[in-house]
Order: sequence, then C-alpha cells, then structure tokens
Amino acid sequence: MPVDQFFASLWDTYTEVAPQAQRIQALFEQQGEQVINDHIAFRTFANSPIALEKLEPVLESLGYQAYGAFRFDSKHLKARCYKHESQENAPKIFLSELLTEELPEECQTTIDRLVAQIPSDVVKGPEIFWSKCLWQPIAEQDYLTLVEHSEYAAWLSTMGMQANHFTVSINHLNKTPTIEQVNQLLMDEGYTLNQTGGLVKGSPELFLEQSSTMADKVSVTFAGGETRVIPSCFYEFALRHEQPNGELFDSFIEGNADKIFDSTNASS
Repeated sequence: MPVDQFFASLWDTYTEVAPQAQRIQALFEQQGEQVINDHIAFRTFANSPIALEKLEPVLESLGYQAYGAFRFDSKHLKARCYKHESQENAPKIFLSELLTEELPEECQTTIDRLVAQIPSDVVKGPEIFWSKCLWQPIAEQDYLTLVEHSEYAAWLSTMGMQANHFTVSINHLNKTPTIEQVNQLLMDEGYTLNQTGGLVKGSPELFLEQSSTMADKVSVTFAGGETRVIPSCFYEFALRHEQPNGELFDSFIEGNADKIFDSTNASS
C-alpha cells in the first residue's frame, strides 16, 4: 500500500470521531497554509495479537524504521517511534502499548477478556491500524474500573485500533510559526487545550515544544445497552528546534508525551 493511501485511510477513520481536526485543518488552510503532519500515534495492548512487535512488521513493509524506545512508568506503557526511510515529509509514527500485567488484577481480567477475542492472525496488513475494536463492547462497569486505574486502557477498550491523534507540524506553518500563536488561534476559536503541565509541553532548550486539544467526545453503547459520552481522539501541534549539530530534533521526549497522553482523560 502506498504511504499516502495509508495515511488517507487513517485520516478518514480519525476524523469520523475527531471532527475538530478537520475544522482546525480547514482553519489553517483558509490562512493559506499547507498542513503537514509531524507524527501520528497509536495505542495497543502488549502481549496480544496486536502487540507492538506484531504491528512493527507492517510499518516496516511501508518503509518505516524504528529509531527510538521509551518507557512511561506512571502510565504503565512502553513505546517506539518510527520514521520513513526515504520520504522525508512522511509523518513519523509513535506506537505505544499498555503493560497490562502492571495494572490491578480486576483490570487485567477485563483486558484479558477483550484480548482473548482477537484472532491470533489478525495482523495481515496496514488496514489493522484502522480496524477499531476487535472485540465485543465492554461492560460499562468494567470501562469505569479501567478509567479509575488507566485512562489509556479505558480509551483503548472503546476506541480500539485507530489513530489516537494526528499532529500538525508548526515548522511548516507561515502565519503562526510559534506554538504560542497556534495555541492562541485555537483558543480564540473556542477550542479547549490540554493544560497538564501547562499549555506548552517542552521547550526550545529540549528542542521540542508540543500542545494539543482535548479529545472530541463520542457516544458509545456498552455491552448492557447503556450509552455514555466519552473521549475519542485529539489534535496535536509540534514545533521542532535545531540542535547544536544544525539538524532538527526528530525524536520524542518522555516528559512531553506523558502529559500529551492526558488529552483523552475522561475526567477533563
């Protein structure tokens, strides 16, 4: 599958549950900007048919190579990032997975029930990345238990395999070339931004600054027929700075990403 087609399919699925991203992209385009994606992120379950090591070969088949690994102890996650080996403007990919065994037993039991429904050979090609839930709807009480212990797990249990967020590259914007200007534009338009650790995560000294909207909301129906409005996906903005060697920083910062994860918090 061509890389452009891969991201177009991801975008179509993503904007179904995050229509704010389409509106924000149109806002930039109305100013004459060309919106370039910095990176796209996915969430998954470790020790499952859709674990990181099962998905990585699909990314490699698209021309991506891993170049960084991360650990988020407080959120019980590990992650890798990938960049395209030949297409410079192809978005980077950030793939994280939940270490279920680090959660309370009641959460493990719930997640094990979901994972048990995933066919062992489900990863056949790029379409796995927009396959959404590969299990039957979760019970509402089980969802609420996950929310209490892991917002990440709760999100994944209801949203499944799809892009968690797309990210606008501020480096490619001309009218709003700073992250402060981007944030102000969005707030002036009425968007709610993630304020965990401040509106801007990171700094020029760390060579990466990031901000994000809070996730859109969607209504889901649980196993017992109950419905609830919950967080779906959000839109991120990243500004990369030049390092002493003259090259733009192209990786990620754990402290930044840890706060960006909170963009899907149900309590926010």
